Amino acid sequence: MWRLSQEPSEHARWDLRFSSIVPEPASPASGRRAGVGTTDAAARRFTYTRRVPFHTVHGVGVSLGETDRPDGSRTSALRFSTSDHLSPIRSGRGYWRYTTDAGGTRFITGYDYEPGWGALDVVVRPLLGWATAWSFDRLRIWIERGEEPERWPLHSVLWFRRGDRPRAGRCRRAPAGGIRRADHLAGAPSTLATLPEPGGLDSVGPAIDKGAS
Repeated sequence: MWRLSQEPSEHARWDLRFSSIVPEPASPASGRRAGVGTTDAAARRFTYTRRVPFHTVHGVGVSLGETDRPDGSRTSALRFSTSDHLSPIRSGRGYWRYTTDAGGTRFITGYDYEPGWGALDVVVRPLLGWATAWSFDRLRIWIERGEEPERWPLHSVLWFRRGDRPRAGRCRRAPAGGIRRADHLAGAPSTLATLPEPGGLDSVGPAIDKGAS
């Protein structure tokens, strides 16, 4: 699960929220980052795209993974932003937490963002929540059954007779005993607060062109 969710080229295959994710070259002097647990690398910057009909949203982000926490779990924290006025999300932050559970791994996420479409966020936010849950179930199917994400395109949500298709309803949308409107970042790792600003699009123009190709 760690590789399929952390490797940028693999991540973009199953996560409906991204069309491409391109990491920037690591600095030779980056070393390892101090903090809780041992990180798999220093905070890494990346560019991303999300293609929609007649338009492609470009953005930038920064992420940091922990692979050896004292409690045995792993975490990944990220921040992202875009200056694209057509994007429904202006900037955001979130985390993933991987914990060992009976018979497998529990994959937990939390995120929040600054809306880009003002009052229309009342429509965007539940759709984004659905897309997140649906994508996670598509990842689960890839891991458990070996069925690659491309086997389940977005329009497979209409394959009603296929009970084995990805379904957002299989993922819990709120913590046990909690509600969806609660603080989604309450369980975030401390690394989320240490991440720098994602940066401006002007400083990474060439990388964005590469990611959109």
